[in-house]
Amino acid sequence: MQPMINTIELIRGDAIFTAVSPTEWNALAEESMTQTPFQRHAYQQAWWRHLGQGELFTVVVRRENGSAQDRLRGLAAFFVQDGTVFFNGSKEETDYLDIICRAEEAEMVWTAVLDCLCSDACPAWSALQLHCVPAASPTRELLPRLADSRGFVFSEVRDEVCPVIVLEGDFEDYLAGINKKQRHEIRRKMRRAHEVVFEEIGSDDDVNTAVEEFLRLLQASAQEKEQWLNDDRRALFHDLIPAMLQDGLLQLLFANLRGQRYAALLNFVYNDRTWVYNSGLDMSQHSNLSLGVVLSAHAIELATQRGYHTFDFLRGDETYKYRFGAEDTEIFCLKLVAPSA
Repeated sequence: MQPMINTIELIRGDAIFTAVSPTEWNALAEESMTQTPFQRHAYQQAWWRHLGQGELFTVVVRRENGSAQDRLRGLAAFFVQDGTVFFNGSKEETDYLDIICRAEEAEMVWTAVLDCLCSDACPAWSALQLHCVPAASPTRELLPRLADSRGFVFSEVRDEVCPVIVLEGDFEDYLAGINKKQRHEIRRKMRRAHEVVFEEIGSDDDVNTAVEEFLRLLQASAQEKEQWLNDDRRALFHDLIPAMLQDGLLQLLFANLRGQRYAALLNFVYNDRTWVYNSGLDMSQHSNLSLGVVLSAHAIELATQRGYHTFDFLRGDETYKYRFGAEDTEIFCLKLVAPSA
C-alpha cells in the first residue's frame, strides 16, 4: 500500500472560495470535528465578503494520492490584522469557530497549519487569537502541546456560554422535563396567543421582502440591535439567508396577527439541531401576548416534530434561555504568542 502523502497549500484572499468548491468544502465540513453552520462554505464566504478585514489566508491540506472525493483533509481560514491572526468569522457574528477536519486527523492538520504559519509564505504575525472554540473540540487538547513543542506561549480563557436544550421525545415530553413554573408559563402564553398565525419562509417565497421584515423587527427589538445592524451586517443577512434557505439549512419564522408580522426568529437548521442565530420583535403593539416567547416555543415544537436532538440558543446568558430549560455549554478563546513577539 502506498503511504499517504499530504500536501500543504496557502491560498491568499477570497480565491479560496473558488479554489475549493462548495461541494468539496461542505463535504469535509459535514465530517468535521466541529460541525456547525459557521464552517459551511456559504457562511465563510459571506462573512468575509461583507465583514472581513485585514488579509485573508487559508491553509489547505490535501492527500496527494487519495481518491478524488477523499483528497481534501483540512481547511483553516484565517485573517491577519495588526499582527494578530484570527479565524475567518468574528465573534460578533459567529458563534462556533475551528479548523475544518475530521477529529482523527486534527493533529495532522494542526501540525500542517502551524508549519505553514511558521513559513516565509505566511503573512507576518506575532499572535494567534482563536475565538469561539467549542469546549469539546480536539483543538483545545492539541494546540497547547503543539504550541509548546515550537516554543509558543499558549493561554486559554472562556469566551462565553452557549445555552442548549437536549430534546428527547415530542413537545409534551420537552415541557414535562422543564421547571414546573416555566412549563405553566409557556402553556399559558401559547394559549393566550391562540390567534397568532405562524409563518415559515421557504426558498420559493419572496425572500428579499421577508429578510427586510426580519431586519425591521430585529432593529425594533432593542436599541443595541439597532446600533449593531450596520450596512455591512445588513448585506450579510441579504447574502446568507437566501443561500442557506436554498440549501435547506435555514429557518425564518414569523409570528403574525391579522396579516402583520410582529415577531421573527432566524435559525440555522443543520445536523439535526436548531441554532438560534437572531430574532426580532415589535414591542409597540401586542406586548401582552409575549410573542417572542410564543415564537421560541413554536420553534422548539417544530424541532421536536422534525426529530432534532438539540435546540442551541448560541452565545449569551440571557435569562429567557434558561426559562426554556437550557443548560450552559462553553466556548473558549485560545491564544498563541510567537517566541519573538
